[in-house]
Formats: sequence, C-alpha cells, structure tokens
Amino acid sequence: MTSWTSDELTRLDDADEMRIAGTRSDGSLRTPVIVWMVRLGDHLYTRSVNGPDASWFRGTRASHLGHISANGVEKDVTFVDIDAGDAVNADLDAAYRAKYRRYSGPVASITSPLARSTTLKVIPQQQVQEGTE
Repeated sequence: MTSWTSDELTRLDDADEMRIAGTRSDGSLRTPVIVWMVRLGDHLYTRSVNGPDASWFRGTRASHLGHISANGVEKDVTFVDIDAGDAVNADLDAAYRAKYRRYSGPVASITSPLARSTTLKVIPQQQVQEGTE
C-alpha cells in the first residue's frame, strides 16, 4: 500500500465533501455518493452517518476497493475496516467536530456509536509504474 502525498492530504482536508464509490465484484464502480471525511495525522477516514445499512457503505464490502474525488484529488483507494479503540474514536470524533462544527445535528450523527461502527481508513492504491512489474 502507498500513502497520501502532503498535497493530497492538504487538499482532502480542505474539502468539506468527498465523492466516494465502491467497486463492484465485476470491477465497475458504483454510483458515487457524497460523504464527509477527516484527516488524522497522515491518514484519511470516513464514516457512514446512516450506519452499516447505507448502500454506499455496503458497496465497499464487495472488494474493499473504490474511487474517491475531492478538491481536485482523484484516487483509486482501498477501504480498510477500522475497529477503532476509544482513543482513536475520540480523536476522530474531535476531528469531525472541529471540521464540521457549523453542522451540529449531523456532527452528532457522524460521531454516534452507529456511525463509529462504520469507520473506514481510506488508503490510496499503489500505482503500477508503466514498464514495471
């Protein structure tokens, strides 16, 4: 796996919304939906405000692969399920509260136990260099 560049992390962190699409088992992308995301250190995370029954979240289960788009960043990504401990969840909750503080109702939902249960780390897929194997 690879990591985000500093520029990508800054651009993603500056964006309020991200389009996210899971990859179907046949390799095609699902319809993108808009989600919130937060940066924690050098990592990007997202959650389903509607919990594990949300169609976009269920769509990430097919292959754990997909595509994101936000603030000029277009990336094929891997979705990693996070069984975040209390400390990590507290840090993610604080990041959501700080970034989206102007939306008190939705922030309460995205920091709820239901949404916490859907925490995904979003990791850029390694790009294969042309001419290399």
